[in-house]
Amino acid sequence: MSLFETVAIALWAMLPAYVPNNAAVLAGGGRPIDAGRTWRGKRVLGDGKTWRGTAVGILAGTALAVALNAVEPAASTALGVELPTFPLVAGLALAAGAMTGDIAASFLKRRTGRERGAAFPGLDQLDFVVFALLFAFLAAPAWATEVFTLSALAVVVVVTPLLHVVTNAIAYALGLKDEPW
Repeated sequence: MSLFETVAIALWAMLPAYVPNNAAVLAGGGRPIDAGRTWRGKRVLGDGKTWRGTAVGILAGTALAVALNAVEPAASTALGVELPTFPLVAGLALAAGAMTGDIAASFLKRRTGRERGAAFPGLDQLDFVVFALLFAFLAAPAWATEVFTLSALAVVVVVTPLLHVVTNAIAYALGLKDEPW
């Protein structure tokens, strides 16, 4: 398999995980998941993690997987690459995993004394990837093993931080985020 094919498959397969956090930002506001609770003197998650944002993120990622299935034949032909289709459970797992990873990162940020929006290099870029892949491998192991080969996983780990930086800078420039990371 060529590098182009590997990159195309890896990025296509990760799209349902890439979209949820962005959709959650757009949904914005609502009741915080932690309901304002503290643990050891600090908020458990903070106001940025809401039920509405989480639900919208999971729905957006899952809906994207369904939409990608619909356009896969045309996209595969256009790219000259056999792109994977998503079993519904895989799309849901990628989206739910991405949101869970972001929530887990928020928990770790609070435990390390970082405030909402504070940078945490490495964690900020890969938290959602780790959980999205974990959920996908648990929910649809045969599909995930076939799609996320070692070379595809390497692409995801290298490209995702770059995409994260670029999309966050765009969201910041558009006034959708308070900080560019």
